[in-house]
Amino acid sequence: MNIVTDLILPLALAFIMFSLGLGLTGSDFLRVAKQPKDFLVGLISQIVLLPLIAFIIVKLWPVSPELAIGVMIIAAAPGGVTSNLLTSFAKGDVALSVSLTAIISLLCVLTIPFIVLKSADLLGSSIDQNVSIFSMAKDMFLIVTIPVILGMLLKSFASGLTQKIQPFTKNLSAILFVIVLLGAIAAERENISTYFAQAGLITLSLNVIMMVVAFYVAKFFATGLAQRKCITIECGLQNGTLAIFVGTTIFGGGMYVIPAATYSLIMFATSLIFIYFIRKVS
Repeated sequence: MNIVTDLILPLALAFIMFSLGLGLTGSDFLRVAKQPKDFLVGLISQIVLLPLIAFIIVKLWPVSPELAIGVMIIAAAPGGVTSNLLTSFAKGDVALSVSLTAIISLLCVLTIPFIVLKSADLLGSSIDQNVSIFSMAKDMFLIVTIPVILGMLLKSFASGLTQKIQPFTKNLSAILFVIVLLGAIAAERENISTYFAQAGLITLSLNVIMMVVAFYVAKFFATGLAQRKCITIECGLQNGTLAIFVGTTIFGGGMYVIPAATYSLIMFATSLIFIYFIRKVS
């Protein structure tokens, strides 16, 4: 038993999603009705354009089927919980960022199984027959949706307590993410240099291309610069912990988790570079 991937990983993901729930209110979901255009631009960019661009890249790039599916897993993941903080640094629309993170994180219970399994079929990769859209959705519902709901319920019924513990939960979530990331890398330490050489450039390309596409899609269709910043960052920062969880628990780890690991290391650097330049010109 690998204690990091078998025990710490699911517990860490559940806690991270619980922490996300602690920061949500009903207004984060109702805001979609008040700001539908910007939300739809962000939603389509993240759950349609990002996986589509990832699929085109893995079809053109000479990578193994396992790495290709790993790229599709990180592309299908929702935005990372740090996207809200970095959107704030960029002087973007933080409220829109929170709404996108919240709703796409709940929708991913359906979108990840569909995107990953359908892309695997199109890539001609053989997957365990016991793995289905329903089985993946069920596992993800338990580890993603329920903790978010529990966090929201705690905030609703004990707002004073929630305000006190939120700084702690955010810091612990960041620590758990680092532990999971290092654990996933350590589990493949014998092949890590080879895997990173294969996955590093493709995940960097995916990250940069998607951020550029999201920026210009938002430029044409979103309402302003603050929304453009938000959507670009949301599409650049993915939930690496969730992607590692899917790659490990559903596909058995190995090369399936390496794209999530490389992307998780790359995305903060590219997002900070984007924030640096966008703050200078805005």
